[in-house]
Amino acid sequence: MSDTPRGVEHTDSIDSHDSTPKQPEKTKSRRPPNGLAVVLHHWRHLRPYWWPSSLRQLTGTFLRLCSMPVSYFSSSSDPPDSQKVREIKLNYTDCIAKAPEFTTFENMPGSAVESAFKNANSSVRAQWAKKTNTNVTLHNGRQITGNQCVLQFTIPEDMSAPILFYYQLTNFYQNHRRYAESCDLQQLKGDARSYGDITGSKCTPLYGTKANDTSKPYYPCGLIANSMFNDSFSSPVWQNPPNDGKARTYNMTNKGIAWDSDKDLYGKTKYKASDIVPPPNWAKAYPDGYTDDSMNQPPDLKQWEAFQVWMRTAGLPTFSKLAMRNDKDKLVSGIYQITIDDHFPTTEYKGTKSVLLTTRTVMGGRNNFLGIAYIAVGGVCILLGAIFTATHLIRPRKLGDHTYLSWNNAPAGKPSGPSTAMASGRESRPGDS
Repeated sequence: MSDTPRGVEHTDSIDSHDSTPKQPEKTKSRRPPNGLAVVLHHWRHLRPYWWPSSLRQLTGTFLRLCSMPVSYFSSSSDPPDSQKVREIKLNYTDCIAKAPEFTTFENMPGSAVESAFKNANSSVRAQWAKKTNTNVTLHNGRQITGNQCVLQFTIPEDMSAPILFYYQLTNFYQNHRRYAESCDLQQLKGDARSYGDITGSKCTPLYGTKANDTSKPYYPCGLIANSMFNDSFSSPVWQNPPNDGKARTYNMTNKGIAWDSDKDLYGKTKYKASDIVPPPNWAKAYPDGYTDDSMNQPPDLKQWEAFQVWMRTAGLPTFSKLAMRNDKDKLVSGIYQITIDDHFPTTEYKGTKSVLLTTRTVMGGRNNFLGIAYIAVGGVCILLGAIFTATHLIRPRKLGDHTYLSWNNAPAGKPSGPSTAMASGRESRPGDS
């Protein structure tokens, strides 16, 4: 029973005294508020799906795009970039054995002379002579009696700078594992490593010796340093310049021949001269060992770039290493002569040694292999791409086809079906068959 009489209503309720207008009730919606896409990064975008067919085609296209331009610049320019290099190579291995005594010159064998110039018909004449039992100067300034090979050759056309002078060895395996590791990096850096530190290191077996009943380490130790190439070369001398006809030297330097990164691997040694001995094959330069005399002091490996070049081992048995260079002056056509102090033996291991005078291009030296290799790789990619595309169009394979799973192709005699651990990813439970 209500306390309020019928027909009587209270008009002075709380709502009647509320000055705030009544707001319409909002309806709930699952639609995200404006701007949420920006907050959640739900922008329109493209997300490619890498199916095997598209991935094969994309990979083949990428390899073709990489290979063909390089092959074009290497071998297909007019003339090919590699063919723009001018060079002459002279093999002087048998000079001391076969060349006549200086000043009589004799033509070098045709197999010992190789050249590449713009005019293929350019005649390159090369002759040699030898000087036996003559005074030669070693890298440390010591004078000894030795042999020299004198090469005289023609340059049929001007060679633009930079002019690079290399020596080339064949059948010399610097890439042998034991040889390539045979050095002590800390010693080369300048640390005074003791005989005990060097013993048993990678320098073995050339780690040191006994001198005056005292064990001393070799400096530098190891097979690489001991077998350093020690032939030395004079700068080319122009024999027939115009006008006065006096011979002129085309000056070349042995500075700037090593990589800057290699120079950081070497430092001036902290050894005392009395604490170390030179490697066995350095006996000509240091017959009395290391002393405090200026001529017999241990070499400064930080400044000796020829040593740094030799210590960077080659990956193939035939290699060239930079000996001298001239980055400014062109080598004009004419007759030139170089004198070689012949020390390094190559006949013992059936190798050869040559000098190489060459220019270069943006693609490097004269090497047709690079262009041919890239053309071959590009051609193989085109062929394989065509085969894969044809296979996909003629007999497309359904993606995710379970018939190709290994357990659905079990050999006869073996039950088909996946092993529990491999297929289901769970352990077997009671009741599993």
